[in-house]
Amino acid sequence: MKRRDVLTTALAGAAVLAAPRVVRADSESVLTFIPQADLASLDPVWTTADVTRNHAFLVFDTLYGLDDKYQAQPQMVQGHALSDDKKQWDLTLRPGLKFHDGTPVLARDCAASIQRWWKRDTFGTVLAGVTDEVSAASDTVIRFRLKRPFALLPDALAVTTNMCCIMPERLARTDPFQQVTEMVGSGPFRFVANERITGSRIVYEKFAGYVPRPDGIAQGSAGPKTVHFDRVVWNVVPDPATSSSALSSGEADWWENPTIDLVPQLKGNKNLVVVVKDHTGEIGCLRFNELFPPFSNPALRRIVTAAVNQRDFMEAVAGAAPELIKTDVGVFVPGTPMASTIGTDMMVGLKDPEAIKKQLAAAGYNGERIVVLAASNYPTITAIAEVGADMMKRIGLNIDYQSLDWGTVVQRRASKEPIDKGGWNIFFTFLGGTGNVTPASNIAVRATGGDAWFGWPNIPSLEAIRQSWFNAPDLAAQQKICEQLQTEFWKGPTYAPLGMYFQPTAFRSDLKDIPEGIPQFYRVKKA
Repeated sequence: MKRRDVLTTALAGAAVLAAPRVVRADSESVLTFIPQADLASLDPVWTTADVTRNHAFLVFDTLYGLDDKYQAQPQMVQGHALSDDKKQWDLTLRPGLKFHDGTPVLARDCAASIQRWWKRDTFGTVLAGVTDEVSAASDTVIRFRLKRPFALLPDALAVTTNMCCIMPERLARTDPFQQVTEMVGSGPFRFVANERITGSRIVYEKFAGYVPRPDGIAQGSAGPKTVHFDRVVWNVVPDPATSSSALSSGEADWWENPTIDLVPQLKGNKNLVVVVKDHTGEIGCLRFNELFPPFSNPALRRIVTAAVNQRDFMEAVAGAAPELIKTDVGVFVPGTPMASTIGTDMMVGLKDPEAIKKQLAAAGYNGERIVVLAASNYPTITAIAEVGADMMKRIGLNIDYQSLDWGTVVQRRASKEPIDKGGWNIFFTFLGGTGNVTPASNIAVRATGGDAWFGWPNIPSLEAIRQSWFNAPDLAAQQKICEQLQTEFWKGPTYAPLGMYFQPTAFRSDLKDIPEGIPQFYRVKKA
């Protein structure tokens, strides 16, 4: 398959679908948004899907937020106090915090929310491991009693991957491996459940009871979250041509992820702004399921990863704008402090497919069926999945390529069932945002077995290095550990990094103050 044909094919396939009409609200106080995909799950603790994270930042608030330099800042908390031995943290809530059901936000709600979150989040499990107890010292004070000093506590509570969303205690008591479906947060917007149309429309209303933080710099998920729209309406549009037309005509205000092939056309419209807001980029990911053969065998994972040519994958996604592409990508985002190219030269591509077939056979591959999950309604994932499937077939893997909608992939990848009972071997996705900046939130390198991210790698040597990062005394020590981690990673990779590209976003030129980073809807206003 030619490098640049894949995304074009995906777009052509999407165009034949019945494209829904973008519903434009009459009121000027409505922001109309086209998300990257439908909202398959509402619970940001249960899933790491970016679309759920974006939804969650409308509905929920967090105790700490991240500014544009990825530094934790107080958000729902007024501040914190440490004991002399630094093993007790008292976090005091800001006054006036309310849930969408009108009840006050209390410390016991926060403690229960933290306990649910830290059973799923990569950084959260580390915090849980150093905590003897988290409790409500009073209605307004959350108390952490730690086993040892842990200066990164605010950073953990500020994560954006599996965000530590604060919800009422009655909902926070839900098993973290079961989804919460009732959306009661304390964020700037309220989820309007009775206006949701699955696969088509999601609606949020301004929460009149929200009290923005009175101080701090308004950056990222930190600082004042001032709302300038009465409603935010998400219109799910699977056809990129329809999305482009809606944005150009003014039926939509903001298109989250315009396809790269359409970026030059959009840039030619003087009424639109096309710009990269999330500078942490999107790293392509071929994720292995390590619970079952054949990818329980690290040698087979290493051979498949070595067959990757990152440029092939990224040109399929962003060949029309090569300036957006990065290759020689390892575990962390290029250009950030923990990144290096150590070991990336092991990915040599398909120089000799027949030789790779022999390597696979020698390592123990016996022609087993390999179930590959690919998102059919997510053009960038479709692109890397098509290139990956083609690569794997050429090296002799018996590929069962299953083209599914993204929501089904999100549900299916959570299954730990064997392959013959509906399980899977590989899925494709992108790893984006602050999760790829440090080992703290990097979900794809955590290797703790059954409680790790989907794929469930169990590699004690890799996990021991990752854990040591949290005790590093300074930046130089952290960087050294990350070099060791990346060296160990290539011995039996938990996923194959497929290169990185920077995803532009596109919006009408009358929209102002769209934050840097992930899509967030407070602070945004019309000129």
